[in-house]
Amino acid sequence: MFTGIVEELGEIEAIAPEGDSITFTIRGPLVTQDAVHGASIAVNGVCLTVVDVKDGAFTADAIKETLDKSSLGVLEVGSKVNLERPVRLSDRLGGHLVQGHVDGVGRILSREPGDRWDVVTFSLPKDLTRYLVDKGSITVDGISLTVVEAGSDRFSVALIPTTLALTTLGHKDIGAPVNLEVDVIAKYVERLQSAGLRS
Repeated sequence: MFTGIVEELGEIEAIAPEGDSITFTIRGPLVTQDAVHGASIAVNGVCLTVVDVKDGAFTADAIKETLDKSSLGVLEVGSKVNLERPVRLSDRLGGHLVQGHVDGVGRILSREPGDRWDVVTFSLPKDLTRYLVDKGSITVDGISLTVVEAGSDRFSVALIPTTLALTTLGHKDIGAPVNLEVDVIAKYVERLQSAGLRS
């Protein structure tokens, strides 16, 4: 479980395709300080399992299912990625509850620069529309964000200077793909309501 508060802007050092999967080597001196084989690290919002750690970098495998459901497949050597270690039970919940399980991929539709922030609009897969509400939470590339406006096929967020400086959203271009994870609480509520209607 994560909180969507990015700890470090990492970098893809190597990509090794192996059949229909990919092994990534990712530089992240901060998140690897206490990482061990089998630990979890969120990479652009995707929970990956650490295979090896060496000299401030770690390797992790992304299987076909992960590549099909996320934007990890478009990463290249040199790509910047958002990194976060799992939350500890003693930590403050700075963002919201994030599983690291991508629900869909959107794209950046527009950026409107403000005095000190950007309002960014993303496309939204139709099957995720029902989970978004104005002022609700969404995870974009592993970043916990507040929805400014939720539409039928898009949504907007306001990015503060810290988010622009310390995450991938500060320099992604129009059309760039992003990983989306909706609020898991909304999914549980929907499931419970549908179960109640059937009983």
